[in-house]
Amino acid sequence: MTTSARAAVASLPKTPGVYRFRDENGKVLYIGRATDLRQRVGSYWSDLRGRRHLKRMVTQIVRVEAVACDSVHEAAWLERNLLERSKPRWNRIRGGLEVPIYLRLDRRGGVPRLVVDYGPFTPDVQDVFGPYLGGTKARLALNGLGRVLPLGYTGDRLTGSERDMARIRGVDAADRDTLVATTAGVLRRERAAIDAVRELLTRQRDRASEGLAFEVAQRVQEELEAIDWLVAEQKVTVDGAADCEVYGWADDLLVRFHVKGGRLCTWTQRDCRETNAQRFLERTPEAWAPFAARSAELASRLAVAHAR
Repeated sequence: MTTSARAAVASLPKTPGVYRFRDENGKVLYIGRATDLRQRVGSYWSDLRGRRHLKRMVTQIVRVEAVACDSVHEAAWLERNLLERSKPRWNRIRGGLEVPIYLRLDRRGGVPRLVVDYGPFTPDVQDVFGPYLGGTKARLALNGLGRVLPLGYTGDRLTGSERDMARIRGVDAADRDTLVATTAGVLRRERAAIDAVRELLTRQRDRASEGLAFEVAQRVQEELEAIDWLVAEQKVTVDGAADCEVYGWADDLLVRFHVKGGRLCTWTQRDCRETNAQRFLERTPEAWAPFAARSAELASRLAVAHAR
């Protein structure tokens, strides 16, 4: 029963994404996410290791479907959104284990600070960034930003020890606006700000390594990776985004995504002739068109692989 499904693995890209398995009746058995789709999906037909409870499921898989995402973070959000809408039998929990969080620039008390927040927020709250899925990564990124952009030492009313630290860090109240702008720039995914922070952190990591402070160097490297995760493209969960229908078509196969409340929460696909597909494709917002086209092309490749 799983021969064609296993053969379809070679058609998957080695990129982040979300996959799902269907049985002979078309019922979804499982939804998962991957850093490398080909490797992850292929692993179900090798050593399941800590996933031995899925062994019986594998014998029922007759079809593999997948969506390639632009980042691991985006794949995590897409999996969560889909599982919140519908939990297949072999998924253990609805949604996911990660708690959505935000980063917020808190300007109260004259000392701007970047803090973790969980929302919800009233309309008057400003400088909120996110949501992000994964508290550990978000906090590592926050620590990395604070390491090179020490906002907390630019206040007007510092204690004696804080003034000493500000002197050591080489900042004072005159640097406040620049540091706030750079911090916000990183969180808005502005390339110049991201590059500047990455360069500063890379220097600190390399200095620590040269000084044989390998634990510090490792910590800074983790913060660098967390910042990359934070600023990677992620469009499937955006607060305040407009509802829309997203369609992609390739080789008589139409893929549809529904975005509601800023969440891409529904993913379906069906046979459709090109003449009928055009009216659906015209509804797709321009910003979503590359994602939709790529998804349809992947769906078509997998359909061909299953038909062999």
